[in-house]
Amino acid sequence: MVSALLAGCATGPFAVPSAQMLAKADRLAADGDYRSAIAAYDAYLAEYSNSSNAPRARASRDVLTTREEIGRLQQELARMREELAKREGDLTRVRQEAERLRADLERLKQIDLQLEKRK
Repeated sequence: MVSALLAGCATGPFAVPSAQMLAKADRLAADGDYRSAIAAYDAYLAEYSNSSNAPRARASRDVLTTREEIGRLQQELARMREELAKREGDLTRVRQEAERLRADLERLKQIDLQLEKRK
């Protein structure tokens, strides 16, 4: 409850601009708007890099940057898996076609041998 009161004070009309900037960045992060939150943390750090909250802002920004990168990599991985599945399907079709062609070639060899024997 005390933390809720303190948070309310930090974002109220009498709040220090640095606290308002940090609260905005925190709110954006909580809402899942990571890109905007990262930009807000960067803006905060550009102006208040020596404040007592700067290490927390850096850590929050870095965590969000990492989350965003993880999300991007997960999407890339899903895309690569789909591509791999497609390639595996292509490979299976090519193998089946090669097997069919081998069988056809073997039949042609047998026919050729039979024709040679008749001569």
